[in-house]
Amino acid sequence: MTAYGKPLPVPDADSRHFWAGCRSHRLLLQRCRSCGTHRFPAGALCPACRSREADWIESRGRGTVFSWITVRHPVPRDVYAADVPYVVALVDLEEGVRMATNIVGCAPEEVTAGMPVEVAFEDVTAEISLPRFRPAAGR
Repeated sequence: MTAYGKPLPVPDADSRHFWAGCRSHRLLLQRCRSCGTHRFPAGALCPACRSREADWIESRGRGTVFSWITVRHPVPRDVYAADVPYVVALVDLEEGVRMATNIVGCAPEEVTAGMPVEVAFEDVTAEISLPRFRPAAGR
């Protein structure tokens, strides 16, 4: 694997399970034990009922594009110049949470609101796999 020259996430106490799941190509979300609310990003308290009790569950990894932008002018240029154009999107997962991500596997002009997508992991280092989303099969 070549060196990855872009910023990488730094797992912390709240996100370490999420990133461990990504490393094994599993999209994990927190679910409140008290009220069942799914949450992303992970946190110590449920935003719905304030409970501290949560489990980690595997997402189906499916959702729809809520909103997106196409990046055509990379900042910083020396890090992202080879990637443009690329899509940064908000994806509504079936579990009811919204995730910021990239859309891959199609031209930026093909991305539409409500487009069905599925998770696809990119192994960028031995420790970090990034969740991206691609058009869902059979769309």
